[in-house]
This record gives sequence, C-alpha cells and structure tokens, in this order.
Amino acid sequence: MARRMGCGDGAAAAADWLLKMTLLALVAARGAALQLQGNAYHGLLVAINPQVPEDQRLLANIREMITEASFYLFNATQRRVYFQNIKILIPATWKANNYGKPQHETYEKAEVIVAAPFWKHGDEPYTLQYGECGNMGKYIHFTPNFLVNDYLIDVYGSRGRAFVHEWAHLRWGVFDEYDNERPFYITGQNQVKVTRYLIILLFLISVLMDFRKMGLGRVDSSFNPCFSLLETGKVWGSFHTLGSHFDDRINRLRQAAELYLLQIVEDSSYVGIVTFNNEGEIRTQLLQIVNKDIRKQLASYLPTAPPTGRTNICAGLQLGFEVIKKQDGTIYGSEIILLTGGEDRKIIECFSNVINSGSIIHTIALGSSAAKEVEQLAHETGGLTFFASDRLDSNDLIDSFSGISSGTGDTFNHSIQIESAGGRIENYKQFGRAVTIDSTVGKDTFFVVTWQAAEPPKIALLDPSGKNYTNKDFEVDKVLRVARLQIPGIAEVGEWTYALMNTHLSPQVLTMTVTSRASNSTIPAITVTAHMSSDRNKYPKPMVVYARVSQGLSPVLGANVTAIIKPENGNSVILELLDNGAGSDIVKNDGVYSKYFYSFSENGRYNLKVHVQRANKTVRLQPTVPWSHSMYMPGYIENGKIQMNPPRPSITSNEDIQSTVGGFSRTASGGSFIVSAIPTRPYIDVFPPCKITDLDAKTADDTVILSWTASGDDLDEGQAASYEIRTSESPLELRDNFDNAIPVNTSTLTPQRAGYKEIFLFKPEAFAAENITTIYVAVRAIDKSSLCSDISNIAQAVKLVPPMDYLTANAEYNVSTIVLLGCGLLTAICLIISAIICALKKKNKVIVTKTTTKLL
Repeated sequence: MARRMGCGDGAAAAADWLLKMTLLALVAARGAALQLQGNAYHGLLVAINPQVPEDQRLLANIREMITEASFYLFNATQRRVYFQNIKILIPATWKANNYGKPQHETYEKAEVIVAAPFWKHGDEPYTLQYGECGNMGKYIHFTPNFLVNDYLIDVYGSRGRAFVHEWAHLRWGVFDEYDNERPFYITGQNQVKVTRYLIILLFLISVLMDFRKMGLGRVDSSFNPCFSLLETGKVWGSFHTLGSHFDDRINRLRQAAELYLLQIVEDSSYVGIVTFNNEGEIRTQLLQIVNKDIRKQLASYLPTAPPTGRTNICAGLQLGFEVIKKQDGTIYGSEIILLTGGEDRKIIECFSNVINSGSIIHTIALGSSAAKEVEQLAHETGGLTFFASDRLDSNDLIDSFSGISSGTGDTFNHSIQIESAGGRIENYKQFGRAVTIDSTVGKDTFFVVTWQAAEPPKIALLDPSGKNYTNKDFEVDKVLRVARLQIPGIAEVGEWTYALMNTHLSPQVLTMTVTSRASNSTIPAITVTAHMSSDRNKYPKPMVVYARVSQGLSPVLGANVTAIIKPENGNSVILELLDNGAGSDIVKNDGVYSKYFYSFSENGRYNLKVHVQRANKTVRLQPTVPWSHSMYMPGYIENGKIQMNPPRPSITSNEDIQSTVGGFSRTASGGSFIVSAIPTRPYIDVFPPCKITDLDAKTADDTVILSWTASGDDLDEGQAASYEIRTSESPLELRDNFDNAIPVNTSTLTPQRAGYKEIFLFKPEAFAAENITTIYVAVRAIDKSSLCSDISNIAQAVKLVPPMDYLTANAEYNVSTIVLLGCGLLTAICLIISAIICALKKKNKVIVTKTTTKLL
C-alpha cells in the first residue's frame, strides 16, 4: 500500500491548515486586476457565463458567500487579510438593469466563474490548477445549482467556508490535503487515520510576500466587501494596422486582416479601421457587423500600400480612441488590435493614458524591428500578445488574428481554427493532408488558400462523402492572392482531404487555413487554449508549454498535442505535449497537456502554435473531478472506529462517463513570449532531470514494489543516467535530510527514456524488524553531468500484518471496501435470521399438520 504525500510531504491536523497557508501570499502579477493592498484583496472578479439563465438569486448568494468568506478569512488568518472590492461581470444576455460598464474586465480573466457543471450533476466546487504547489491557479468554478440550492450546504459546509477553501487553491497554489482514493491509512502503530496532507509554503520561492510583515487588521475594520455589478456589452473594436515598408508584408497583412474581418470577429461587433505612420488616418468609423456585406465593406478599407515615414503608435491609438468614443461616449470595454512592424521610442509617453483609458490592447509585433514596448502595453491593459516573423513560409499573421476573440465568454459564437498549415513548395509539387470536422463544429466553415505567385495553385478538396471541390468552387482574389470557400449550412462530419499543387515555375509558399463555429447553440464546441508558463523568461530558467483541450468545461482526453515554438530567426522546436501526470504535467487526465521548454536558441521574441488531433476513438472520461476541489470527507475516526458520513453527490451519471466525441482537428495560437540572457555557445549543461511526481509504493510480503514515470537527462527529455532511492521511518527526514536517509541498492536499475514506466523491487531491512511495518520512500534522478532532480513525492509502504489484524490494518481496504464488507456481514446475518425464521415456520407448520391429522 502506498500513500502519496502532498506538497510539503508530511501529515498534520487539518484545523490549522488555513493559517499555515496564509502566513505567506503571492505578489499579484503586474498589471493584474487582483491586488493585495494593505490587509485587503481588491479587484476580485466573478464572471457569470452567458449560457447561465438570469437569476437574481445568484447575485444575492454570490454577495452573501464572499461576505461570509471575508469574515472567515480574516479570523482564520489572525486578523491579517479579507476581501474588499469585488466585481461581478454579468452577461449581456441578462436584462439591462443600470449595471456599470467594464474596463479591462473580461470573462477569461475572472478569478471566479459561475457556469454549468463540466459533467452532469457535478456541482462540486473546484479550482483549475496548471502549475505546481505554490503557483496561482486559473479560476474557481461554482455552478448555479451550488449557489442557489441550500441542500448542498449539508454536504460541503457553508458557501463562505467553501470559498475560502478554494481560495487557498487559487491564490496560494495549495493542493488538496486529503486523498479521495485512500481516505484512510494505517500508521506505523497499526492505527487507522484519516488521510490528509500538510501544506507547507515556507520553502516555496514563488511566495514573496510575508503576511507576518503586515500589520494586523483593526478589530473595528469592516469585513463586508463592496460589490460592483458590470454588464458585458457588445464587442467594441477599433482595428489598428500599421503597414510595413515591404509590399510582400502589406499583402500578407491584408490576407490575415481580411480573414479576421470575414471569418473571425463575432456578429454584432463594432469594428473600425485606423492606419498610421507619423500621423493617423481613419479608414472607417465603427460599423456594426450585422451581415456579410458589412464584413466585405470593412475588408475593402484595408490599406493597399505600405505607409512612409516614422512610426507613431501613440498618434494611432489616440485616433482610435476618438473613433470608439463617437459611438457610445466612452472607451471602457473596447478592444483594440494594434499591429506594428516599426520601432517607436516615444511609445512610453502615452502608456499612462492608454492604461487608464479602460481599453484592452491586443498587440501583434511583425518582424524583429517591431517596438519592444508593445508587449508591455498589452500586459498592462490585459491584452494578448502575438509575434509574426518575416519568414515567408509561416502562417503566423493569420494565426495571430485567428487567436483573438472577444472576452465575453460566449464561446458558441467564437471562430475556431481547425487547420493552419503551409510551406515552401517546389514547382509542380504539392502538399496536403486530412482535417477532421467533428460534430461540435461545422457552422460558418471556411477553407482559405493563400499563395505568392501571380496565379493560384491547383486546389483539390474532398469532403467525407467523396464530393470534390476545385478552383472553380472557390472565390478567388488574384490581387490579394487568396482563394476562399464557405461550406453552406453545417459542414459534413468526417475527414476532409485537401491538396495544393504549385503550378508556378518557381517555388512558392502555399498555405491552408480552415475555420468554423459551434454547430449547436446548446452543445459547446471542442476548443484549445495554449500559453506559456510566463510571457517573459530569463535563461537558464526553463518554461512550460500548456495546451488545454476541453469541451465547455469538460476535459478532452486522448488527444495528440504538438507544440511548435518559433524564434525570430532560428529553427522551430517541436514538442509533444502530454497529459500523463509526470514531469511538467501536474494532474493526469485533466485535459491540460504540457511539456518543459528549455531549447532557447536566441534572445528575443518567440511564437507558440499548437496542433491537436484525435482519431475517431472512444475515450473514457474520469468519473471524478480531476482538479483541486471542495473538501468532502467520507468518514471520520471516533474511539478508534470508522464513522461514515453521507455519500458525496454523484459527479457523473453512467451515460456521461463515456465520451461521445470522435475524431477532431484543431490549431491554436498560444501568443508570444520573450527570452533574455541566453549565453553565447557552447552551452553548458544546466538542466537537471525533472522531479518525479508520481512515485507509488506497494508491498508483497517483505518486498516493496516501486513504480514511477521516468524523468529525462534534461528535465523531461532524454534519459537519466541513474536513480538514487532512499528510505526512512520519517517522511520529514526524507524531505529535509534526504542525503542522510537509508540508501537502497540501485545498481541493477537502468533508467528508461523519459515518459516510460519504471518498476523496481527491493527488500527494506526495516521490514525485518517485527515492530516496523511502515517506511517512506523517495527517489531522485541524476543525469550524465551529475545534476540531480528535486526529491520526488514521498510514497508510503506498509508491511502486511497477520490475518487476525487484517480488517483494521490492511491498507488496501478503502472506505468503499469497508462499507461493502459491513453490508456483506449485515446481509449474511439477515440471511441467517431469515433462514431460522423460515425453519421455525416450517416446524410449526409440521406440528400443526400432525395435530390436525390426529383430530381427523
């Protein structure tokens, strides 16, 4: 039997876990809305999903929950912190009620979301966490049912306490301190204990602000937060473009921008276009997209020639603000796409005005000469950042525009990129492949081809039924060098195969882009969101690539996920991302695929793109919430005996456990990031093997059977040189003094390549002593440069005890088994009693029969 220890690797009472957590807190990211100022958290954002029907009880109960949480948090942290200013983002689908207007607040940035469960009947609160212990989570998820139905309070406790529990997951990166698979375990003294983990953050480098340095809050302070209700309005967009000094650049820009206007931007949005060099020019005022003709009209205003003169980004932004303000008298909530390929040393002069404007600035840096400050502008306003290189064989510009959607949370209207591929094709050669249109998409499906030469390539497209589409079926623009085909109605589900042949005498770059939208207004489409662990990185710190594949809030498993990372000038790096719970991947089968990235080739900007594919196969979903979720204890110990609590509400029904989604294809841009301080070659080895996080221990007689996922030579790549395994009777000794713990002979253990399963058996000397039945085990990997990984999670191995103590000490028995045994015993007793009663009745019947015969 083994029990994996949590962050901190030790056991402790649960009563003081929150206080231990709140002794330290993370510094809020620069530019983030959520800030810890003095003793209060300001700017917490709660967002209600647009699919949630209007219910004023939700607003009342959200306020009541956070108000209670503020009081509880203040007392639990010994008068250190509480919540003060809270913003609730209300969807535009609700009736207007004089709600305020958001500034930089969007659904995607919310720390708390209110949405339907990610599986049927799954009303358990949880927190989505990507990173390791100590890293801030992504969001807390509450369902409307949890917030309005009081019967769930009996299961999870008060909503305020549940909120604070999830707050520890979100804000401080705390992971669950209990084990649902093994809720009870056996101590070294053969005692039954409830499984829980000590969460210690004192050693985490990411924890920077010490609550103990803060003054205690005043006793007479008000813990009642102030709430602001903000309504998500229509998407107000001002589209800025800055042409380049190269004709080829301006053509690529127009191809990408036209695709955005015709296919990506949502219906009912307002879009205007401004171009600028040293001065700005309004190409068109804001127009509302209500039909295809408006989309084509907007595309006609795109610039056709590169501008001249120096770059003045501030002038362009100011003119854009004026365009937006004419429509509604305010700039709040607007979103601006700023594309620039030129340097501008004076951009810093308007930073303050832009940040305070309430507008979100998304930036696309085109080429290596683009102003270095644009990423900071996006970061400060909550916008996205993208980078498109000048290499002609890339589809970066189209990918960048395809990655920008409104922040309303209305994913049913978002455009989804199915395919984005291209390359330099020799004359009379072709490239192509199959893409899968799945049942969750198919509306507004476009196939778009671009090329460089005067004449278009030969296009062949085959749908799943065998119907052929050729050049004559596409709308061809020879000036812009774009061919576009919109599939009428809902595109057929299945494999669509395309081939593009270069009929020009010289090599040229050909690309194919496929986009679509959700086919059903009630069934969410499969989506992919990708990002790096940080938007700025300094060598030699490694980074992590993340790609979340989901359908609504449900994780999608079994996908093949590939990341392509491009520097400004060097070669691309291709990584396979995994959801195996090892290496950089924290939780197995949660739909978050990841991989370490450390192959930095140069300083500067990098671009991230992710391809996702899954064959048409059945994948079984996890029957429980895979992330950190609300605490539920199945039982407790009273006088040495297990007392059972009422069962946890069902997370899934049987029909939901089986995934019905077949094969699919997706491509997503993960934006850009910047790397600095990379040394000149040759590089020295600075990357040790990654930490082993899934060490597990089982026992058979006196033998311990260890299993784990192999780490690599460099993080999770390659093959480690050796493993070092040590044991102890104390988990704290392994954590704090690993080198002095008892070593295990690993001379017969040869590491496998990263990602493979390792199995190792040994007989600990401690088990030879009759009074020792429990030991703790940890492992670390060592590479060929003698660099060591961090100490693994700590596994517990329990020696099996004699049969007479089997029921109380066999650690393989979980609560369900104990309940089944109890039920079985009770059933047996009932059967015995029934048999006795039945026998007595038969006996009485015989006696009565005999008496009657005699009387006759």
